[in-house]
Amino acid sequence: MADSSVTITHDGTGKSVQLPTREGTAGTPVIDIGSLNKSFGHFTLDPGFVATASCESKITYLDGSAGLLQYRGYPIEQLAEQCDYLEVCYLLLNGELPNGDQKSEFDHIIRTHTMIHESLRGFFDGFHYDAHPMAMMTGVIGSLSAFYHDSLDINDPGQRMITAQRIIAKLPTIAAAAYKHSVGQPFMYPRNDLSYTGNLLHMMYAVPAADYEVDPIAEKALDVLFTLHADHEQNASTSTVRLAGSSGTNPFGAIAAGTACLWGPAHGGANEAVLRMLDEIGDVSRIDKYIAKAKDKNDSFRLMGFGHRVYKNFDPRARIIKKIAHEVLATYGNDPRMELAMKLEEIALVDEYFVERSLYPNVDFYSGIIYRALGIPLEMLTVMFAIGRSVGWISHWQEMVSGKMRIGRPRQLYTGEVQRDVPAIKKR
Repeated sequence: MADSSVTITHDGTGKSVQLPTREGTAGTPVIDIGSLNKSFGHFTLDPGFVATASCESKITYLDGSAGLLQYRGYPIEQLAEQCDYLEVCYLLLNGELPNGDQKSEFDHIIRTHTMIHESLRGFFDGFHYDAHPMAMMTGVIGSLSAFYHDSLDINDPGQRMITAQRIIAKLPTIAAAAYKHSVGQPFMYPRNDLSYTGNLLHMMYAVPAADYEVDPIAEKALDVLFTLHADHEQNASTSTVRLAGSSGTNPFGAIAAGTACLWGPAHGGANEAVLRMLDEIGDVSRIDKYIAKAKDKNDSFRLMGFGHRVYKNFDPRARIIKKIAHEVLATYGNDPRMELAMKLEEIALVDEYFVERSLYPNVDFYSGIIYRALGIPLEMLTVMFAIGRSVGWISHWQEMVSGKMRIGRPRQLYTGEVQRDVPAIKKR
C-alpha cells in the first residue's frame, strides 16, 4: 500500500501523473514507477541500477552513510562476535536465530550433506591442471542439478530448503576439490565430526599419508570471514542470482550464474587486487610515491580496498576483520603486507583527499592478507568469498520464488541505427 505519492508533470504535454511512494521499515523510501510508461510513454534510465530498488526484501539492511550492516535486524558486529557461520546461515534462511535444538539439528544436516556424488568428483579430471578454481566452481555448481534433481520443484518449500542445505554443505567440498586438482593432490573426503570451516581446512590441506590437525585459530578466522561475507543486500552477484532465478530456472543454475558474476575483479576479486597492489608498492618507504599516483587523475594507479559503492563511511566489516588479521598473523608470522596496509589506512583516515571522498578501508582490504597467511593461494580467494556468500544467494532466491515472482526484463535506451533497407551484396 502506498504511504504517499509524488506528482510528475511532463513539460512538453503538461500531463501529470501521480506515482505512489513506499516506505520500508528502514532506509530510503522508493517511488513506484510502474505506471510511468503507460502514462507518459517513457522508461527511466539508471545505468548500473544505482538508484533503482529491484525488489522488496527482508533479509539484509545496510546504511552506507552510517556504516551499518544488519542481517535480519541483527548488527554484523554482534553476529561476528557471538554466533558462528552456520547460525548465521540459519538466520538468513529462516528469519530468526536458532535455539539450541534447532542449531544442533541444522549443524547435523549440513555436516552430513557435505559429500558430493562420486561421478561428480570425476568432473574435475576434465579440467586442465592450471584451470582457474572459479572456472571449476562455476561449472561444477551448475552441474549439480544433473545429480540432485529430486528436489528441483521451486514451488515446494520443502524441496527449496533441501536444495539450500545442499548448496551450503557442498560448496566447501567442491572448493577443496578444485584446490586439490590445481596442486595435483588426491581429494580428501569430508568428515562429519569437524566444524564447517574445520572441514574445509581438512579437505584442503590434509593428505592420505599423514595426520592433519585443524588449527582452531584458522578455523575461527574463516568462520568470521564467512559470516562477514554471508550477504550484502542487492550486490551484483545476488542480483544476478535473482535475475537468473526469476525465469524459473533451477536454483543450482541461478547460483552458478551468481558465482560467475562474483568472479569479476570489481566484485569478488577485489581482495586479490589489494594483494597485488601491496606487492606492487613493496615497501613502506614507497607509500608516499603511490599515494601521489593515486591522487593523480592522469595516472592509472588506484588504491584498491578503499571506498565502497554503498558505504560512505567506514565499512563495519573492516573493523572486525582488522582485529582478526592481527590474531592470525600473531600465530602464522608477520606479513610485510600488513605493515603496508596499516600505514595506508593510517594515511587514508587523516589525508584530506581520502576523507573528502569517503575512501575508507573496506572488507577486502584485510581479508586477502588473512587468507594468504592461512596458506590459501591467490586464485582461491574469490572461491572463499563464494562459499561465504552462498547462503546469501540462496536466501534471496528463496525469498523471491516464495513470493509473487516475476521474470526480470530491464528495458533500454536504444541509440543504434534506425530502420534501413538491406542493400544488395554488390552495393555493400
